[in-house]
Amino acid sequence: MPVPKRRTSASKRDKRRSHHAIKLGGLSVCSNCSTVKHPHAICDACGHYRGKQWLEPKNMNKSEAGFATGGE
Repeated sequence: MPVPKRRTSASKRDKRRSHHAIKLGGLSVCSNCSTVKHPHAICDACGHYRGKQWLEPKNMNKSEAGFATGGE
């Protein structure tokens, strides 16, 4: 079975791994509230995606959402 003839130096190893870093993805702007968000994803701030309301906004209080009255 073949084995390496020489030990790989730290420099050679690190040069080989130089392209293995995780790259940052792109960001886009929400068309509804103009906050920065990931593309092709529901906005965390307002809950909109492609012109529709999909989620309730995160900054709502529990009493506003009806949790304090038992959902009535």
